[in-house]
Amino acid sequence: MTPSFALHVPDADLEPEPLDPGQIVSGTPEVTGKVVWESADGRQVRGIWQITPGVVTDTEADELFVVVSGSATVEVEGGSTLRVGPGDMAVLRAGDRTTWTVHETLRKAYAISL
Repeated sequence: MTPSFALHVPDADLEPEPLDPGQIVSGTPEVTGKVVWESADGRQVRGIWQITPGVVTDTEADELFVVVSGSATVEVEGGSTLRVGPGDMAVLRAGDRTTWTVHETLRKAYAISL
């Protein structure tokens, strides 16, 4: 069992997470991240994720995230357009097809349910 812990998200060291080139719409975005906790069955994941400016597509899992720094516009196909920046919380649903336009390097803390 993982003990309780605290982590200063803005300064956390992250590791490269290569993007599938097919997800890149424009620019040269780079992704880094860190899983800080995962349930024994792998269905619950908590972590930090960061992306540099550019435009990418994704298919989402059930996710709640809070933006720590940066800004982006997230267009949900057939749904809402989310404009997110520091302090904003957002919820994405499994299967949402999204287009992320990252204006400033965005860092978020997330909780995903698979």
